[in-house]
Amino acid sequence: MYEWIIIGGGIQGCTIATFLVKNKKILPGNLCIIDPHEKPLSNWTRNTGLIGMKFLRSPFVHHLDADPFSLISFTKKKNFKDNEFYGQYKRPSLKIFNDHSHHLFQEIALEQSWHQGYVNDIEKGKEHWRVHTLDGKSLAGRNIVLALSVNDQLFIPEWAESLHEESDQVFHIFDKTACIQELKPSIAVVGGGITSAHLVIRLAALYPGSVTLIKRHPFRVFDFDSDPGWLGPKKQTAYRRISDYDKRRDVIIGARNRGSLTAELFQKLKKLENEHKIKVVDGEVKAAVKRDGEEISLILEQEEVNVKSIVFATGFKPGRPGGGWLDKAIEKFGLPCARCGYPIVSSTLEWCPHLYVTGSLAELEIGPIARNISGARQAAERIVQSI
Repeated sequence: MYEWIIIGGGIQGCTIATFLVKNKKILPGNLCIIDPHEKPLSNWTRNTGLIGMKFLRSPFVHHLDADPFSLISFTKKKNFKDNEFYGQYKRPSLKIFNDHSHHLFQEIALEQSWHQGYVNDIEKGKEHWRVHTLDGKSLAGRNIVLALSVNDQLFIPEWAESLHEESDQVFHIFDKTACIQELKPSIAVVGGGITSAHLVIRLAALYPGSVTLIKRHPFRVFDFDSDPGWLGPKKQTAYRRISDYDKRRDVIIGARNRGSLTAELFQKLKKLENEHKIKVVDGEVKAAVKRDGEEISLILEQEEVNVKSIVFATGFKPGRPGGGWLDKAIEKFGLPCARCGYPIVSSTLEWCPHLYVTGSLAELEIGPIARNISGARQAAERIVQSI
């Protein structure tokens, strides 16, 4: 039997695993991480590589290790150059962040804890939990951490659903089968946030003059996806005093700079637009009509845009992650949820004794940063300090 089972091996799951091991709360042999992918951070590595991300939005102290200055120390030891960090907040390059993460996994022998599989049920015994996977495995653990992601809940606008099902030239950028090397010019990218900005910059290099960015609102330029005050007591203290979970949800929605991008990405897009390598269109697509041959007409309020390929950078559905097996567990164990469907948990992120949450499932307790790397670190600190 394991001491800890973590369901989910992305940023959130790997952060809590690291904090448990580094704080000597557990040995790697007593830890199990269950994830559908072969390796840690598989979704993160694929998705950030696919859109061509160069630098993270988070500053250098936000990473997976327990020591906030670990990334800087790692960079110095490896003799990396100063250009691995960008701007006044020293935002790390994707390369140095990934290298540091994989070095960390080797340091704590994370591969010993890895179990590839899809969870489809959990059961509660007197002194332990039992986790079942689709391949018929059954794993017992004293404590469970749900580190589930919304990454599989891709949002496709209603007007595009039939096109998405019929054509391999219409897809969400984070589709498992997404391939941007085989797009047919001309190309529409739908979305106005940081993912679409990275993607358009990459596509402009592959298909110069053939990319149109369609967004519902003017560019929203912010350094971070929420006010830095949410990282500490400045914002969090007042948030924790709110006892009404509907109001907490409203605060979270209001605090997030949704659909925003950083200043340097905004400048890059404006430069590409001025050089006629991309076209930028403001407006909401009302309908899409398939014309003769391969052409698709996107009908906006003020104009029509004709393309042959559509790539969505429209984010994720807002619903609680986990799907049917988690719905079943909530009903079976009487786990409390707010009206939005998300868990009501203790300050130590326990949903019930020995069942913890992190990531989006913890956001009604952690606040607007819960889904980010900084939120993963704060969740891990809370859990570790409570045991």
